[in-house]
Amino acid sequence: MEVIVILIGASLLVAGGFLAAFLWAVKDGQYDDKYTPSIRILFENKKSKNEKNISNEDKSK
Repeated sequence: MEVIVILIGASLLVAGGFLAAFLWAVKDGQYDDKYTPSIRILFENKKSKNEKNISNEDKSK
């Protein structure tokens, strides 16, 4: 019976930690952008400088 009390206490502690992390993320604005993820697939991927340099080196060979 004592184990149940310990497990309930531990689960409440873990749940409180997850709630605190969620509230911290909301406070920092992590979930503010609701528009961009829905249209991200419509944009073309731009190559980074590193990818451009690699492709230019391949063409020169």
